[in-house]
Amino acid sequence: MKGLREVAREAVALALRQGAREAAAGSYRARHVEVSWRDGKLERTAEATTRGLGLEIYVDGRYGAVSTSDLRPGAVERFIEGAVAATRRLAPDPDRMLPDPALYQGQAQVELELEDPGYEVLDTGKRRSAAETLEAAARSVPGADAVVSVTASFGDTAAERFQVHSNGFEGTRRATDFGMAVEVSVRDPDGRRPEDWEAASARFLGDLPAPGEVGRRAAEHALARIGARKGETAVLPLAIDRRAAGRLLAQLLGPMSAASLQQKRSFLDGKLSERIGSALLTIDDDPFVKRGFGSRLFDGEGIAAKRFPLFDGGVLRNYYVDTYYGRKLGMGPTTARMSNLAWRLGDRAQPALLADLAEGILVTGFLGGNSNGTTGDFSLGVHGFRVRGGLIAEPIAEMNVSGNHLELWKHLVAVGNDPYRYSPMRTPTLVFEAAQFAGI
Repeated sequence: MKGLREVAREAVALALRQGAREAAAGSYRARHVEVSWRDGKLERTAEATTRGLGLEIYVDGRYGAVSTSDLRPGAVERFIEGAVAATRRLAPDPDRMLPDPALYQGQAQVELELEDPGYEVLDTGKRRSAAETLEAAARSVPGADAVVSVTASFGDTAAERFQVHSNGFEGTRRATDFGMAVEVSVRDPDGRRPEDWEAASARFLGDLPAPGEVGRRAAEHALARIGARKGETAVLPLAIDRRAAGRLLAQLLGPMSAASLQQKRSFLDGKLSERIGSALLTIDDDPFVKRGFGSRLFDGEGIAAKRFPLFDGGVLRNYYVDTYYGRKLGMGPTTARMSNLAWRLGDRAQPALLADLAEGILVTGFLGGNSNGTTGDFSLGVHGFRVRGGLIAEPIAEMNVSGNHLELWKHLVAVGNDPYRYSPMRTPTLVFEAAQFAGI
């Protein structure tokens, strides 16, 4: 069986021989293993290893993107021949082309530590033991007699990719990740079954917290929701827990893509260098976080990764721009997609922020709702806790928070020192001085 490097190089060469003007190929291999444990017994064990080839081809001003999992030499040649022929029948698109080769230059010389060299020591017995421990810990907390069901899982992935472009780029990437998750449902005296979760993930197995800690937190989250009621309709200060804040942030980042700008689906269109948030909103895109989930030396187009500002003191500094939509908009490429986010953090943890909040609502999760990327209007279902006297009080549920992103982020009054390290967004606790809540 040919190696990934050889498969990608030969795919590009074959595409050029068939008449493509340019081509980019990415060959990959990935192994994923997962064990699920539910209510005292093994629910599922799954293992899958996949190999494949993705190919982008540029033929007579036309563009095609295809993929295959059949990497036998004869099959790849037939696949590429058919792909080139099919692309010739597409409509011309003059803005489709590979990046300027100058953008491949200047890759950072840093070790990102994305691959755990000890990956192979993990076996099925250790995975099963971790999943079993997650459930046992969830059932060991005070009040666990109200626990109805626990589903726990442990999974890991080892992946490798080799990327080749006909105009001079070659790059390889190897990475591992490990993750565990627990979902707990509990019995409310009124007959409802509230549920909550906890999860943890890491590039290196040794960076994961103990399974017992994750299982206990999941159960504590779920038990804390017993007795939740709809709160009053009011304009109140809003705090968002670091686990949940990524949902709101994603609705701000989505309209920053060049595709959204070009298609007039962005409330941030034309607002570069304008103030979008308060002075506390300072975020960089940082691809060089060691062991980060979004870390990379080059992006999906082969463009050398660079750290750059997104918001600086609330001012919008950059969009996410790829080659294609950048050409349409007359903008230079930055990168198409987020890597890791680096926040300017505050100096206090959530309890101190809530003490300053005094009265308000702490949102710990979003349920449904929508956000309009064109206008910035949003309405989101929430659950969490009422904050009274600076302390967490009764649980609330079945409420909505609504507003407009262009106004909400200007009311950001506090950023925690507690980034959520299990996501590339790394969101901390966020506090807004006022938000419209709908309830009773």
